[in-house]
Amino acid sequence: MAGILASQAFVEFSTLLILALTLGLAIIMSYRYVRKRSKPLLYWSTGMWFFAIGVLLEVIFAFGIYSEFLIALYLFIVVMVVESLAIGSMQLIKSIKLKSSYYIYSIITTVLLAYSLYASNIGNVITNHIVFGALPIFIVITSSIVTFPAAAILIAIAAISYLHRHSAKMLGIIAGVVVVSIAGTLYIAAIPAFLYYSEFIGILLLWLGFI
Repeated sequence: MAGILASQAFVEFSTLLILALTLGLAIIMSYRYVRKRSKPLLYWSTGMWFFAIGVLLEVIFAFGIYSEFLIALYLFIVVMVVESLAIGSMQLIKSIKLKSSYYIYSIITTVLLAYSLYASNIGNVITNHIVFGALPIFIVITSSIVTFPAAAILIAIAAISYLHRHSAKMLGIIAGVVVVSIAGTLYIAAIPAFLYYSEFIGILLLWLGFI
């Protein structure tokens, strides 16, 4: 069974399915932004487009195409997913000072992340057709200082919104964000393809939350 789950055909199918679901959600959210001109929707839909690009790169890796530039781009995109969703959620709070502070923090940490990806030798981290391998510590640190605060902001704001509105959709957003946030860093030795289960579950939960 584990052999089937780690096979190239299964990984190709999984990534293509996740790509279709992600593109669908990105298109719907972009359409809603065009209609409502809502700032949260602008950044949330941008996050979904980043997610779609990341999954497209996973499809490319699954078909055996790999380069250090592509993996560096993939790692950058994975971080941008969480950051974009967090910036979208920040639009829901009224404090201009808090929003401005997070914008400045995001710019500084994103530049640092980009530099770490440029300066580090990543090598080949593809195993069984998926992203699976140890990353340089510099990249781990710079990606963490972006994603951990962003994920915390997402969960906190979604939880506060749920307490105010008691909306079941917020529960979907909270759960989906948690799963999507960690999906790119899941390294399950026994079944590496579990990475794609996480992405699949995460995108379904986000469908339930946002739609």
